[in-house]
Amino acid sequence: MSDPHPARYPDREDKRTFLQKLAEFIHPGPDSTAELIETLAEAEENHIIGSESRAMLEGVIRMADMTAGDVMVPATQMDMVNIDDPYDVLMHGVIDTAHSRFPVYEDERENIIGILLAKDLLKLQRAPELNIRALLRPAVFVPESKGLNDLLREFQGNRNHQAIVIDEFGRVAGLITIEDVLEQIVGEIEDEFDIADDEGDIYGLADHSYRVSGDTTIARVDDAFDVKLTSTDPEDEFDTIGGLIAHEMGHVPKRGEHHTLAGLKFVVLHTRGGAVKWFKVSPVVDEST
Repeated sequence: MSDPHPARYPDREDKRTFLQKLAEFIHPGPDSTAELIETLAEAEENHIIGSESRAMLEGVIRMADMTAGDVMVPATQMDMVNIDDPYDVLMHGVIDTAHSRFPVYEDERENIIGILLAKDLLKLQRAPELNIRALLRPAVFVPESKGLNDLLREFQGNRNHQAIVIDEFGRVAGLITIEDVLEQIVGEIEDEFDIADDEGDIYGLADHSYRVSGDTTIARVDDAFDVKLTSTDPEDEFDTIGGLIAHEMGHVPKRGEHHTLAGLKFVVLHTRGGAVKWFKVSPVVDEST
């Protein structure tokens, strides 16, 4: 007959010393995300972890509360391909934007029918009789509310590098890539099309716009574009174009956002550490003339 009151398994031995227990009682562990981040900052100050490790750990913690809608490239800034465009137009678009993957639409931008890999266009060059539709890969759609942690796992699981973000009404809200997600942890990922920090501050682009570093002085931008950039509040003074534009926008700019000032349109290309690293700048076109 079995014992109706079986002996409980002994608790696992607590190997903490009295001093460790006392320290934990006096200084309990963090109870919130903010406290945990403060603890990481203290660990860095005490040389327990390095600055890069702290930044990555902070990124992991913050990413847990972020969604696809927080880091996506807005629909208005998406570089897309029209399935009905001739080959030459497609090729020029790929060269000018330097992306490796493009959402493809038919009739209207809301009607995305697949993803085109830039390298697949080479197949059309060798075999013009091929139908471009046969080269399209399936498009992946995710809601704006999709958590970045879940999205990263899906990217890893299905080997997709890109997803179309849709809003609550099923409309295209933007685009997100695995690079966008990883950058929340490790910071901006440079590729062969990025410009190194020490290679200059203003560069001309193929579409007659310019790439301008966020830490370029306002005086330098004034001279380059023959404008006079000033804050809407005359009491505020700024040294860099990144600081001025962030102040004028009233918040920390995100990639894809844009602002017009002194006849120039500033589009945020890259951010790092809460500051704009690169803008795309072009004169505002007066469509009334």
